Amino acid sequence: MGKKIGVALIIIIGIVGYLNKDRILRYFQVESRTINSVEAKILFTSQPALSELIEKLVNEGVIENGDEVRSYSIENNIDTTDFAAGKFIILSGTKISDLVIGFTKNEEGQGKAEVKVNVVFNRCKTVEDVASSISKCIAADSVSLVETIQSQEILTKYGFTIEQIPALFLPEDYQMYFDTDAKAFVAFMAERFKEFWTADRYAKLKSVGLKSPSEAVTIASIVYSEQSRMSEEWPIIAKLYLNRVKQGIRLQSDPTFKFCWGDKLDGVERLLNKHKKIDCPYNTYLYDGLPPGPICIPPAKVIDAVLNPSDDNYIFMCGKPGGVGHNFAVTNAQHERNVAEYRIWLKEYLKNK
Repeated sequence: MGKKIGVALIIIIGIVGYLNKDRILRYFQVESRTINSVEAKILFTSQPALSELIEKLVNEGVIENGDEVRSYSIENNIDTTDFAAGKFIILSGTKISDLVIGFTKNEEGQGKAEVKVNVVFNRCKTVEDVASSISKCIAADSVSLVETIQSQEILTKYGFTIEQIPALFLPEDYQMYFDTDAKAFVAFMAERFKEFWTADRYAKLKSVGLKSPSEAVTIASIVYSEQSRMSEEWPIIAKLYLNRVKQGIRLQSDPTFKFCWGDKLDGVERLLNKHKKIDCPYNTYLYDGLPPGPICIPPAKVIDAVLNPSDDNYIFMCGKPGGVGHNFAVTNAQHERNVAEYRIWLKEYLKNK
């Protein structure tokens, strides 16, 4: 009788073992890995379904087919509609389990293995320029970025006019997630703006006679447009324009009327009187005070130069012969001598070019 029971138990164990042989084999086998020999970069602008994820991984040479990814997802009860958008870097020989889990969302809604991308915008004049640069870095397209930045909702929320909103953006090297949308990008920049405008900077803003950060950025944008290479001149030019504002003298800055022409004067070395006659609120030859907003997106260091200007009484400036740097003057008579000297050089330079 005992032998019969023993045989029966062996048969039952055999059947169970047979039914679970795949699981047993998988337990004792080395876990499957991706087949890519070099790291692969995977981008999703929106949340992928399991089928989309598998298709992308196959097409990018990360896996041979989707069987193992699909099996792992099902066996581990992974919500296959909860994979994250963004940028992912898949290293060579990544475990299939780590691969799948890496695409699932964490508590913040980002992929568990999602990486940030470098976001850079430099040498931008307008919001459109910023949007064009940013759209090359994150999933948000330039149209949605411009529309969001200039929307009444955003202007009201952050307290800018449409002309002042460029002051929100500080050109630096940032890192953010690839799937950042337009609103999230603006919110990110608003946080950087708040971090930059410390109590100390607000105190300096008041001490130089300005009322708001956008006014400081507007002057900084003129300073940077006048001189983008020689940082030692930034505090001097900043003080010159602050002197003019304080004394009620029109700024008469060439970059401001040039801004009115858009890109039509790009590459023009000699700006003429006819160019100055354009009727535009940014033309500081025709209108008193500061322009409505920045004429470019200046670096933070230029803004700091406005907040920490030199101790000079200059109200005139003119290019130096040689085309690098400026001569500054307190009196109109000295300024006219500087202008005459520069015109002689420029005439000779253009003739021999």
